[in-house]
Amino acid sequence: MAEWLFEAGIGEDRAALIEGDQIVEMLIDRHDGRPRAGAVMQAKLLGRLPNSDRAILSLIGCGGLEAVGRIPREITEGGHLLVTIVREAIPERGNPKPPVVKQADTDRASEGPSLLDRLRERREDVTLLTSHEADRLESSGWSEHVGEAESGLIAFDGGMLRMSLTPAMTLLDVDGTLPEDTLSAAGAAAAARTIRRFDIGGSIGIDLPVSHAGGKAARQAAGERIDALLPQPFERTAVNGFGFLQIVRRRTRASLPELLQSDPVTAAALALLRRAERAPGKGAVTLSGAPAVMHRINQEQQWQDDLARRRGATVHLSGRPGAAISDTHVQTEYP
Repeated sequence: MAEWLFEAGIGEDRAALIEGDQIVEMLIDRHDGRPRAGAVMQAKLLGRLPNSDRAILSLIGCGGLEAVGRIPREITEGGHLLVTIVREAIPERGNPKPPVVKQADTDRASEGPSLLDRLRERREDVTLLTSHEADRLESSGWSEHVGEAESGLIAFDGGMLRMSLTPAMTLLDVDGTLPEDTLSAAGAAAAARTIRRFDIGGSIGIDLPVSHAGGKAARQAAGERIDALLPQPFERTAVNGFGFLQIVRRRTRASLPELLQSDPVTAAALALLRRAERAPGKGAVTLSGAPAVMHRINQEQQWQDDLARRRGATVHLSGRPGAAISDTHVQTEYP
């Protein structure tokens, strides 16, 4: 039976769809103040892109955050209007993509649905987790899958997926030691599961080892594995003679790999806070790790206050020069 697990964490909310004790979908919603998809808000038209029907807008109350969208020509530069967030900002390294908006079809501003709201809108069974209970996310493989999203390396029986984030698309390259036709089918299945698990949207490319030499049947079989394992809606091409297949899925927010890889320091800081909240022992708690991670936590007083409140204890931070970002520790006063 499928079940959604939801955790209201420090700095972010987390959710995972569990089927047979395995995570098949996982979602993270950061508490960073950025407008969520579905939010309706005031915006100011800054200007229009040349030779395009798209415009640049400033989102009011978002610290100067700009957005792009198709806005009716009758709205002039400097004019104000209500817009709906169609796609959230995408944190691409070196070239972050702004939110995409459209003119709202309502006259009332509203916040976009939270992660828990989205799950409940789907009428899914949702179990709310607390830090005082057994860690069901972790026992289902949460940290292992987070590590895959961060590294881009996803192992499957007989092979490996190598995931690369590019400005144009997310690429999944299949490699392994199985016979070509078997590896192609297994790799296509692993790619479909990865796309679903990490909520990868937009344009996706899958490079399979099957070729013309493998025959049309093998290429068709690989496509059928994707159709069977990746829920609709999506569109895809056939597997071409070079073993390449393209998928297009709706994209309303960053995928898990985009979120984690774009800011590994913040990802490490929030993961450390999650461990600290659940660490056994009592009394003051000390978090230690790379100076960059400690500095990131020190920047967010709310994170520290939330951890102190949830544990009922004082929080201390200790930087360790030379430590890797992933090398973090939690120590309690009374183990």
